[in-house]
Amino acid sequence: MELARKFSETKPSGMVRVFQAIEKMQGVLNLSIGEPDFVTEPDIIEAGAKGARDGFTHYPPLQGYMDVREAACAYWERHHGFKSSPDNVYISVGGLHIPWLAFGALLNPGDEVLLIEPYFTCYDAQIRGNGGVPVYIHTREENNFAPTIDELRAAATPRTRGIILNYPGNPSGRVASLKQLEEIAAFVEERDLFVLSDEIYESMVFNGSHVCFANIPGMKERTLLAAGVSKSHCMTGWRIGYLFAPQNVINTMCVLSSFQTYGVNTLSQKAAAYALNTQDEKVKARAKIFGERMKAVEARLNAMKGVKCHTAEGAFYLFPDISGTGLTSEEFVWQLLNSAKVAVLPGSAFGQTGEGYIRIACTQSMDTLMKSMDKMEEFCRSIL
Repeated sequence: MELARKFSETKPSGMVRVFQAIEKMQGVLNLSIGEPDFVTEPDIIEAGAKGARDGFTHYPPLQGYMDVREAACAYWERHHGFKSSPDNVYISVGGLHIPWLAFGALLNPGDEVLLIEPYFTCYDAQIRGNGGVPVYIHTREENNFAPTIDELRAAATPRTRGIILNYPGNPSGRVASLKQLEEIAAFVEERDLFVLSDEIYESMVFNGSHVCFANIPGMKERTLLAAGVSKSHCMTGWRIGYLFAPQNVINTMCVLSSFQTYGVNTLSQKAAAYALNTQDEKVKARAKIFGERMKAVEARLNAMKGVKCHTAEGAFYLFPDISGTGLTSEEFVWQLLNSAKVAVLPGSAFGQTGEGYIRIACTQSMDTLMKSMDKMEEFCRSIL
């Protein structure tokens, strides 16, 4: 059967190829997937089950139930001082559905979106799939993988429509400073751009506090603030994301979603509303555990031959530089997987800036992480 031309040459990303390889192997220590190892809290599960017993088994509102949107607003005001009306919240099928719908609502064919490297792999395909053109901005580790104003201006053209921000970052684990974000905000205002600010890791900032981009003066009306409960509340399988955005964007996303999903799972929504309203202390406790894991793994990495690892400020990823081993990112990852059965991701899967790095997800127990580091250290010794 002949595929559509736009998908005929689509190939799995470096990330997906690793995931597919792991599925066929036994005994792999998997540090490749960005999913908390903690299961969803029992009382959150009960809230979802209660939703079924209470009769929430019919089609939901396209924008999402009001109580979930209110809970999202309350959570962000409580944690980050960000104020929004529930009318400006859209509940999505996981965080990944947000960029797809948003770009569908905002991009005309040929519109350019600035994509800061290293970037979460899916952004590229989501821009292209909606007729847009990604414009890559190479960044430097010493600058927290954040772009300078000169780099932004050099990348912008008359077709530039928007920019994607992701801090704390996946894959880098780095956090842009307030000063850096204010420089980006000035550029956004100067060029009259929209901003998709993916802040899914807002609960995991280990040095200082999270800066909500929409709180920067003049940015709220330009920003689509994406978040969710997958990482913070260990609810990846429940598939609940949410977006704060201007009303006209929300309205169009609702229409687009009516052609695709016609709403979001009702029981997941009820579980998410409960989670956002009741789990603050548990969210903080888990973030502390992730921080401890990252510190321990960072120390191990910096003791290895050919490896350098900067301290990550947020999320649960480390992005060590492995260029000292003499291997490319892909070579390092596949040799490590095949010889030591430790799975990590090649930095090159996240854009050219990622070459020479690997992504390690500190989402397994400390025991698993230390066993993985033992094997990786032995691997590095064997090739140097």
